[in-house]
Amino acid sequence: MHLVLLNLLSKKLLGLTKEVEMNLEVRKHILTFSKPAKTSRDTLVQREIYYFLLREESNEAIGIGECSPIFGLSPERKETMEQAIEQTRIAINANIDVPNDLLTNNPSIRFALETAKRDLANGGERNIFPNHSQEKIPINGLVWMNEKETMLQEALEKIESGFKCIKLKIGGIQFEDEIEILQEIRKHYSPSQIEIRLDANGAFNPDEALKKLERLAAFSIHSIEQPIRAGQWNAMANLCKQSSIAIALDEELIPIHLDKQKMLSTISPQYIILKPTLHGGLLGCDEWIKLAKEQGVDWWATSALESNIGLNAIAQWINTYSNPLPQGLGTGKLYVDNIPSPLQSGSGYFWWDKTLNWQLNTILQ
Repeated sequence: MHLVLLNLLSKKLLGLTKEVEMNLEVRKHILTFSKPAKTSRDTLVQREIYYFLLREESNEAIGIGECSPIFGLSPERKETMEQAIEQTRIAINANIDVPNDLLTNNPSIRFALETAKRDLANGGERNIFPNHSQEKIPINGLVWMNEKETMLQEALEKIESGFKCIKLKIGGIQFEDEIEILQEIRKHYSPSQIEIRLDANGAFNPDEALKKLERLAAFSIHSIEQPIRAGQWNAMANLCKQSSIAIALDEELIPIHLDKQKMLSTISPQYIILKPTLHGGLLGCDEWIKLAKEQGVDWWATSALESNIGLNAIAQWINTYSNPLPQGLGTGKLYVDNIPSPLQSGSGYFWWDKTLNWQLNTILQ
């Protein structure tokens, strides 16, 4: 019954019923990183995204959504992605339902359709949730993996620019070097001044994870994301019980047919990190929040390297909740060729500059 209801809600939310005829056009776009983005998994230089342009008959407005899978991390497969997108486009233009299995298996497509539909319904002005305020959102300053000296310099620069919360990606360089980075930060800034988050992207071995967490705890770490690889529920549950650092789940939330309630009750994390592109779109993340709240688990959301189109939608969605925790929305500056927009970030906040306009020539031409 729950699955049937979810399917119906999905169709209603996405506007995929047969009440209104729509036309979907998909345009592929390449984004180039201003500098290589390194994680414990790989290094990103460019990425492919797809813009979904949604129209209704007798309506000049265009709703724009962004489909931006991260191959190797998201459940989508590179070899079948464009086929799934084309199947989606054909279904929309034929005024038939997009298969629910396709939406479930491709959360980035679900996210693109959700946001394109909401944008179109509100006049195609990138105002995804018009009944909610667009207040400033506190964000963390993200420090990408790099050489020790570079990471430390970037962390200190972000703190000096006004960030009160920084997040360091770890697991790609020597652990002792990462310890030295934290030592140096804490030499200058106390826990009351600066909150430190860590993201290991599953880099620790379960046999050594607790010892590493104990050493990291000396630096008053707020939380660490995914210390060990996803899928090791018992090992992760033990870490959540024994670690003095709060543990946040990220990659753990990605599997398509995951029993969400069972996973949360088994592991009992302190936090979950939500990424609509990876975790079932906005609807899927709403469900995650509901289940987490029932089990006393807190959350925050982050972008997943989307362009400003997707970033804008995620930020507006976040503002539909009263969540005071710093969010992960500082990724809009990662690209040299992002879509010019009113989106701004700095000094620890994300906001909309109402004096600036969207410049959509690269999408609409």
